[in-house]
Amino acid sequence: MSSYAVFLRGVNVGGITIRMADLKEALKSRPFSAVKTLLASGNVVLSSDLSAAGVKREFEACLRGAFGYDAWVVVLAAERVAALVAACPYPADDSSTHTYLTLGSDADVLAELHEAGRAMEGAQLTMLGPEALAWLAPAGGTLDSPFSKLSSKPKYKASTTTRNLRTMIKVRDAAASV
Repeated sequence: MSSYAVFLRGVNVGGITIRMADLKEALKSRPFSAVKTLLASGNVVLSSDLSAAGVKREFEACLRGAFGYDAWVVVLAAERVAALVAACPYPADDSSTHTYLTLGSDADVLAELHEAGRAMEGAQLTMLGPEALAWLAPAGGTLDSPFSKLSSKPKYKASTTTRNLRTMIKVRDAAASV
């Protein structure tokens, strides 16, 4: 049995509202155990005998069937979440910036996003591995930052999602206990 973190894309924003209690209930019929939801932004930790790819398939099928939307998730082993948090070179937050991790289920798409972001003047981002990159945004201006606007383009929708480093720390800690 392995522990995983599942990051839902686009939940509780843009008209897709899923109560975490309803999500937990829907997941009961799938090959998962020790399911915990974190925050209301679509973060789940769980255990399963499936591989990460199997968890992704089952989880997305559950979301599509139970909630009727074209769902995408990024699934990472609990150990990998811990390694990514440890590898992040930026602080969780300071008075002028916030740190984010963009997670991807397609290494090629994430590499393309990284290259495009590096070309932006003043961009501060670091590739943490084939499934994550870290970046800084001005406090209070995350959604208006050039990299945020780039990463929210439709071409990245099916394979990436972004979390604040503080959220990733909470997910890491929860995943370590399942």
